[in-house]
Amino acid sequence: MTDAEPRSCGFVALVGAPNAGKSTLLNALVGAKLSIVSPKVQTTRTRIRGVATEGRAQIVFVDTPGIFAPKRRLERAMVAAAWAGAADADLVVVVVDAAAMAEKKGTPDDDTLRIVEGLRAAGRKAVLALNKVDKVKPPVLLGLAERLNREGIFTDTFMISALDGSGVADLKRHLAQQLPEGDWLYPEDQLSDMPERLLAAEVTREQLFLQLHQELPYALTVETESWEEFADGSAKITQVIYVERENQKAIVLGKGGARIKAVGAAARKELAAMLGRTVHLFLFVKVRERWREDPERYRLWDLDFNA
Repeated sequence: MTDAEPRSCGFVALVGAPNAGKSTLLNALVGAKLSIVSPKVQTTRTRIRGVATEGRAQIVFVDTPGIFAPKRRLERAMVAAAWAGAADADLVVVVVDAAAMAEKKGTPDDDTLRIVEGLRAAGRKAVLALNKVDKVKPPVLLGLAERLNREGIFTDTFMISALDGSGVADLKRHLAQQLPEGDWLYPEDQLSDMPERLLAAEVTREQLFLQLHQELPYALTVETESWEEFADGSAKITQVIYVERENQKAIVLGKGGARIKAVGAAARKELAAMLGRTVHLFLFVKVRERWREDPERYRLWDLDFNA
């Protein structure tokens, strides 16, 4: 490659049903932890952009919230953000949980079919990424791919495991080859355009998802209230965990504050690794009964309050 060769750049939206593995795939494609991951569905609340290079191409991946049938305001805003991410992108990758589809004897789930219909209605083609293939036997995978390709919107099919990385490099190379010529939008060493304050809040929210095993994670949000830099390179980060009811506050704190200490320790360790420096993390829990009805929260996440 020479500097005289043209560069290419474009946006690639990762869409799929909740828990299809989009966030894990984003992290694998970029080679860094950007999007939070948990076994619970609907973890991602906003569009997260990850930047990767492949030869002369810069790929801006957009991890979108899972697409499903929304019932509440926040859910409607999340789904609207996902569709907007797909509409604005140069390429769309539909991520499908192959293991879940195999369990249903090769029948796509309703959310995946909803995505296919939405893309068809918009006149969009897409790349199919059958994920979690390490859990499915090859003959079964071929049947799943054949069933989905009958929908007529997929130009290419890749069988991948975002968790162990198999097939991810092939998918990345293919996407890079399809992007339009153009100047790069970000410096070569930049991995995301997500503000550090929001990224730090997402790290803590991930730990809350992992450590709270009830439905409570959906009733809370995390905000970085302050960020102070010190001369020795360390940072003091203060965050507030908002819950909707007083009894939820007690659950997050845990007996004698044990749970909030465990969450803070895990989040602090991950933030220090991500930022490459010492982090002093302070967490507080407050009750804000109707935070899901506060337009300011949606602005912070780049979501449409009126979606």
